[in-house]
Amino acid sequence: MSNKKSFIAKIEEAILRFTKLDFMDSQEKVDELLKNPYGNKPPKGIFKSIDIDGTQVFTFGDENAQNTILYIHGGAYVLEIGYQHLLYCFLLSRKLNAYVLAPVYPLAPSSKAKQTYEVITDLYKNLILKDNLTLMGDSAGGGFVHSFCQYLRTVDLPQPDRIITFSPWVDVSMSNPPYDSENDPILGEIGLREIGKSWAGDLDTQDWRVSPLFDDNVGLPDTLIFAGENEIFYQDIEKYVENLKSDGVNVKLVTGSGLFHIYPLFPIPEAIGAFKEIKKEIIG
Repeated sequence: MSNKKSFIAKIEEAILRFTKLDFMDSQEKVDELLKNPYGNKPPKGIFKSIDIDGTQVFTFGDENAQNTILYIHGGAYVLEIGYQHLLYCFLLSRKLNAYVLAPVYPLAPSSKAKQTYEVITDLYKNLILKDNLTLMGDSAGGGFVHSFCQYLRTVDLPQPDRIITFSPWVDVSMSNPPYDSENDPILGEIGLREIGKSWAGDLDTQDWRVSPLFDDNVGLPDTLIFAGENEIFYQDIEKYVENLKSDGVNVKLVTGSGLFHIYPLFPIPEAIGAFKEIKKEIIG
């Protein structure tokens, strides 16, 4: 991958800085958010969704497609699935001959991690007989995917064929400072630290069920991780990748040089290279 950030990526980053959520860098604003959450709802009317065991799930592609992808969306565990995630899932289904499922899972502060485990476990059980199953997620959803695969070992459920994540939040305790919030156009340490506590509920924020950085990964499937070099999660992701390697997992980290959080989901040239890596991993 080129070391030069594209002009379009620079423009996108400037837009992201301008629209950065205020609760990311303000104790007052994040406290207010956790007391009075947005209450945002999934998009309606454009994308198909079905009910699976009481959970709304957006679906894309043919149920009998060659590949199946369970996609867990990001949003710091407080923001609902949005058009960015749904359009990307649509792209995955079209370009990879895949049946893609994107669940609307319980969010903080009204719900906690344990509730989401119940929802995703029930959904996963419907997919374990599918061929070529990929667990994919971005940001908070990516962190959840890694924890969920650690969890699968404890309940004797099979692993997926592979894991693919974008900028996974692997340590909600934010225990490895300094974090450069000022130069991250999307994320902020203050907001994330408080949201992490809310999401964990009665779990310690360093419990592996919310922070996969703190568990072993023996027996996990092939893993592909993307991260932006300039995002505040990057040092934690690097540390987690080293853990995966130490535990014998076949893992590849693709770093977006000079890029920001979840960069493969944005309409920038660098995302094309990321998609090629995904296609190679899933289709060969």
